[in-house]
Amino acid sequence: MPPRSLLIVIAFAASGAAAAPTIDPQFGDHSVIQRGRPVVLSGTAAPSERLTVNFANESRRATADTNGRWEARFPARSAGGPFTIRASGAEGSASSSDVAVGDVWLCSGQSNMEYPVRRALNSDGEVQNAGDAGLRLMKVPQQMADLPARSFAKLPSWKPTSPDAVKDFSAACYFMARELRASEKVPIGAIDDSWGATPVREWMDEASVRAGGEGAIVDLMQLHRTNPPQALRAFGDVWGAWWRSKTNDAPSAEPWRASDRLGWKAVPEISYWDAWAPEWKTFDGAVWFRRRFTLTPGEAAHGATLSLGVFDDMDQTWVNGVPVGGTNDWSAERYYALPAGGLHAGQNEVLVYVRDNWGPGGMAGPAEKVRLALSDGTAKPLGDGWQFSVIDNAVGPPPTPPWSGVTGVSMIYNAMIAPLGPLGLKGVAWYQGEADVGEPGYDRRLAAWMANWRAQFRDPQLPFLIVGLAGWGTPQSEPKESGWAALIDEQRIAVGRDRRTALISAIDLGEWTDIHPANKQEVGRRLALAARSLAYGSDGKIGPLPLNATRAGNAVIVRFTKRLRVLSGSRPTGFELCAQTCRFADARVNGDIVEIAGDGAPVTRVRYAWADYPIVNLYDEDMLPAPVFELPVQ
Repeated sequence: MPPRSLLIVIAFAASGAAAAPTIDPQFGDHSVIQRGRPVVLSGTAAPSERLTVNFANESRRATADTNGRWEARFPARSAGGPFTIRASGAEGSASSSDVAVGDVWLCSGQSNMEYPVRRALNSDGEVQNAGDAGLRLMKVPQQMADLPARSFAKLPSWKPTSPDAVKDFSAACYFMARELRASEKVPIGAIDDSWGATPVREWMDEASVRAGGEGAIVDLMQLHRTNPPQALRAFGDVWGAWWRSKTNDAPSAEPWRASDRLGWKAVPEISYWDAWAPEWKTFDGAVWFRRRFTLTPGEAAHGATLSLGVFDDMDQTWVNGVPVGGTNDWSAERYYALPAGGLHAGQNEVLVYVRDNWGPGGMAGPAEKVRLALSDGTAKPLGDGWQFSVIDNAVGPPPTPPWSGVTGVSMIYNAMIAPLGPLGLKGVAWYQGEADVGEPGYDRRLAAWMANWRAQFRDPQLPFLIVGLAGWGTPQSEPKESGWAALIDEQRIAVGRDRRTALISAIDLGEWTDIHPANKQEVGRRLALAARSLAYGSDGKIGPLPLNATRAGNAVIVRFTKRLRVLSGSRPTGFELCAQTCRFADARVNGDIVEIAGDGAPVTRVRYAWADYPIVNLYDEDMLPAPVFELPVQ
């Protein structure tokens, strides 16, 4: 079946019905249009309708294509306004008022970019005091599409800054835009286009996901469009290979083929496991759920749909050892189709892997929705009799199916970025990466994503401001491996390869018990400082970056891009010398270098702040922190 967005276009085009013109919401009332860039206005009309489009006292002719889309091009303008946009044709007209020309910043990423002003530090004061008609905000509603869309299914709208407009808007984006509005003295438009728990692959088109090194998962996505059962089996093979790599289980000895080898306990009730017992209230991890049931030969001959209710956050489900579905969505009810032949006369088994990442978790049900619906119209209730077995947390998070939930491929890009078209931008602020921790190659994926957006927005020099992840996790007293640190280092590597990017370190702003630190004012301030340097060429500041690590006798010298200073002591903390293993090392700052004392043991690389939640005190003279990094010693 074609995707819903395509059906809408087909139905619209086939009907031939007259339709009054519309103007796309990014050019709606109170919008901001990028100064100094050619202006491409767009909207809808009846197919092939001829329009007159007026903007800033200039007029252009436009003709809608066979799908009812039109564009009108105007020359670049300097900052100013207010202006009116009007699109007129035989079927009517549409207009936008109070349109300004200034600078447009697109803010995107996952939950730390989505984090709203109403939850930030001093939220009451920040919300109540918001009011600036020259700072306009547009929050894109969360939505997905199977293919790149030219129009938003859920329409965003621009709003001048006010308490109501600010409270649910991205805090990091708003505080950055507010700083830029104060320094640049032009209208500023800020677009909040974010969604929590999303990997970077959701924010670029499929060709770019492939260019970023994830071609196999794109292949799975494309297979799922044409042959879902085959795609489920193929993903089951991927999932199984992951499980065996983490557990050393032999093929045919995995839990979905040999569940009796696990230790099982009765599920107290179908509910979030937080309600089972006090020790479950803080449990974040993975659990196997098992339910066995008996069918007659007649019942087993039918196809069926397995209804499991809600799992929080993700599941992977097998029936009689065959993968039948998996979903990464804490709120979606699970319905998995079982083809004829998938059930047996006699005993059958449902086995479900469930992983909770944060907050309430488990098999939420409700119990009355957990059942097997046979194709003859009868159903077998399965809301009781379940068992569970806890999985060692060292196994870690599994792969997730690319067609499911917020961890899929390109579906968010298709619905939330592609409809912006070639919108003129001053720059992009990006706060994302938590969902990619543990998946090597983020630097390559980040480069592919930036190339994709530069192509869409028709600006090969488009600046990107990349926020390094804030510290989060249990503090450590000795060197350990850290996927969190490795991700930040890959952010740094990607920025080092692209002169139109800046890394904004937030490693010192984290809260070790909360992945969502509240001090978004400082994130916004640092973003604005980097924006002034990268996008405006003014007196902004970008934090220090390490350049190289070289030997100097028994010591190692790390050179930085800026002069450094140490806070709360005479020596910087967090430096490690590494060969086969790593150990903490004494260090001293001298201008733009850090000298790390050798200890006589072999050294091949040096690391700094390499932990989920490091304690850091190394800053530059602008009070911007040095980032997490690892360098080979030359």
